[in-house]
Amino acid sequence: MTVSADSNTSSHALLKVFAANGIDRVFVVPGESYLGVLDALYDFPRIDVVTCRHESGAAFMAGADARLAGRPGVAMVSRGPGATNASIGVHAAQQDGVPMILLIGQVPKKDVRKEAFQEIDYQKMFGSMAKWVVEVSTPEELAAAAFKAIRVAVSGTPGPVVMVVPEDVQQAAVPQPAWVATPDSPAQPAPGTLERIHGLLAQARRPLIIAGGAFNRPDGREALRRLAERHTVPVAVSFRQHDIFPNTHALYAGDLDLATPAAQVAAFDSSDLILALGTRLGDITTQGYAFPAHPKPSQALVHCYPDPHIVNQHFAADVGLVADPAATAHALANLPATGRGLARDDWAASLRAIQQRTAAWPEPHAEDGVPFVSVVRALTRQAPNDVAICLDAGTFAAPVYRHFPFVYPQRLMASQSGAMGYGTPAAVATQLRHPDRKVVCMVGDGGFMMTGNEMAAAAERGLPILFIVSNNNCYGSIRLHQARAYPGRYVGTDLSSPDFAMMARAFGMQAEYLTREDQLDAAIARGLASDRPYFLEVRTSLAAILPAGVGHGAGADLLPRDE
Repeated sequence: MTVSADSNTSSHALLKVFAANGIDRVFVVPGESYLGVLDALYDFPRIDVVTCRHESGAAFMAGADARLAGRPGVAMVSRGPGATNASIGVHAAQQDGVPMILLIGQVPKKDVRKEAFQEIDYQKMFGSMAKWVVEVSTPEELAAAAFKAIRVAVSGTPGPVVMVVPEDVQQAAVPQPAWVATPDSPAQPAPGTLERIHGLLAQARRPLIIAGGAFNRPDGREALRRLAERHTVPVAVSFRQHDIFPNTHALYAGDLDLATPAAQVAAFDSSDLILALGTRLGDITTQGYAFPAHPKPSQALVHCYPDPHIVNQHFAADVGLVADPAATAHALANLPATGRGLARDDWAASLRAIQQRTAAWPEPHAEDGVPFVSVVRALTRQAPNDVAICLDAGTFAAPVYRHFPFVYPQRLMASQSGAMGYGTPAAVATQLRHPDRKVVCMVGDGGFMMTGNEMAAAAERGLPILFIVSNNNCYGSIRLHQARAYPGRYVGTDLSSPDFAMMARAFGMQAEYLTREDQLDAAIARGLASDRPYFLEVRTSLAAILPAGVGHGAGADLLPRDE
């Protein structure tokens, strides 16, 4: 049925609320079940519509955009197959703690719960992943649902919201509100609580900050740095949050990741006070809920997070604060310094020394291709001060986490969900959000075959992303697990890949195929200098990532345990 153009429809009301709340970009795979919303987008030229090639790409882009913009990223997909394809991005947004809205077209109201064509009960499907799932039943409810979706997505622990919109509630004439959500006032720590934490700091000889993603905000990094420097407290960043504290700082102690060396974890565990700020203290950051000791740590624990569901969830804190971590850090930084001279300095220096040994570049050698650590080292030598590195999941990424010295405004864009296929969509979203900075996408051959088609947006829009594909013709991470658990019995991990460089050229990109380490520096320089998309396929070593006795490389102990 054709509907005449009308700028007062329920879809217009939805988009008016989005626009009023700063949503200026949506990532879509078009579908007939939300034609009304698509039509209304025609009347909102200030909302950039990014057409994606797969719903997983659209959802990943929305999550990456949310991380950068600090407000909900929006993906729009059709019912059934579109929603199921997008579900991986909903899961990633939940794991990453980023605000996202997934809008799904639905069957007409009269067919809901009748097992109609492509119908799904999305409350059942997304109930354990999303913060809120709402199925709008009348046109008048659509704007209000959008307004609440924005508020829910950003409150407490940010996360995904799913809006389900039947196709026959999208084009009725309704009032056109422009409600603007007022951000919650950050919860401030009580004076008595600050005094107690200050007392713990004054008594501690070996304090440690575990800093999380809640510091990823305009004033968060400065608050964290001020606190660390004021009280001479080393900082370990939580899982994949490398860019929230300068990795070159004397107080940077390293990260808590999938492959943190046991000696480094033991050094962290010798602390006598842990300030866990802005982190959910999840299983990877806590090394399988082993550091600190579960459920009652051996050292004093202060846990600050702006969500009551998180504080004291797994670890019994001596001081639990449902408060804004940045405000708490600023408040503590304003109190008298508590450093204990050489004792505190020696503690910080000892952790820094361990971190620097851990991050020292290896000298790998392999005859079956280029060790990917050499690619990362070459990039490190030339990376701009504001580079954004977008990583897919896999063994190739391990050298970035261990060796690349992030200093903000350099950014690490990597999903905590460990989902393959994140890298290319994240790079597109990052370059769109920050057109003036250099974006580098690093992805393995397995992950690239999942969502590499999204580089079409980079080609269409001339986005100057440097794509670097590591091709070892293998699901390398799983091969590593097989080599450790079932040596020599390899099933399902060999890959036969196409000519990726030729594929990139077919998309209109300049591309190179690299097979030697002495080609890396010049090729990366050309890619970084390009004002158009640039593509490097690197023939990388499989042997370099396998355990000693199986491969020849320096990398098996550097690699993640999962993905």
